[in-house]
Amino acid sequence: MQESESKHQFIELAIRFGALKFGEFTLKSGRVSPYFFNAGVFSTGEAMATLGACYAQAALPMLDNLDGLFGPAYKGIPLATAAGIALQRDHGKDLAITFDRKEPKTHGEGGILLGAPLAGDILILDDVITAGTAIRHSVDLIREHGANPVGVVIGLDRCERGVGEQSAVEEVQATLGLTVTSVINMHDIIDWLGSQSGLEASLEKMNAYREQYGV
Repeated sequence: MQESESKHQFIELAIRFGALKFGEFTLKSGRVSPYFFNAGVFSTGEAMATLGACYAQAALPMLDNLDGLFGPAYKGIPLATAAGIALQRDHGKDLAITFDRKEPKTHGEGGILLGAPLAGDILILDDVITAGTAIRHSVDLIREHGANPVGVVIGLDRCERGVGEQSAVEEVQATLGLTVTSVINMHDIIDWLGSQSGLEASLEKMNAYREQYGV
């Protein structure tokens, strides 16, 4: 799958499942956004297969030296699983997969981790980066278990300024020293809208939003 094909598949899948919507949405920051993304509504085998292939495509530049994938609870768990399957099936790379629990288990085998023990170079997979708090937690957890977080793949990079001039993704890259890549970003959505008929109003609002907040 080519990168451009992967981006188009992801956008069209997200629209079909209602994960990507256009309209007016008030964000936690108070900004009124012309689009909204929620990876939690992908809910079929077909959707997860496509998601896995798209995340695997985005991970390819970091693939050579990877030892494992980490999926933060909760949304990162199916994403890491689907991507791990796609990487083995389509690219011949069989990686260990690890998840965490929101709360440590106090009975049975106990602990906070599920799946493979964390070891070596680890790629984190999640849906979005907002304030970066969840990614920082994952990085700390991976390091506490003796492994090395080397990068992050997210579904959508909103490419907009936070409190300062940097985006949330740029802040994570600068403060944590990690490579962050995304399946799609705001610019990809705008490009896709420009190729569609009947969505001119959404395209105009997206362009205005990018002009005001984009990086």
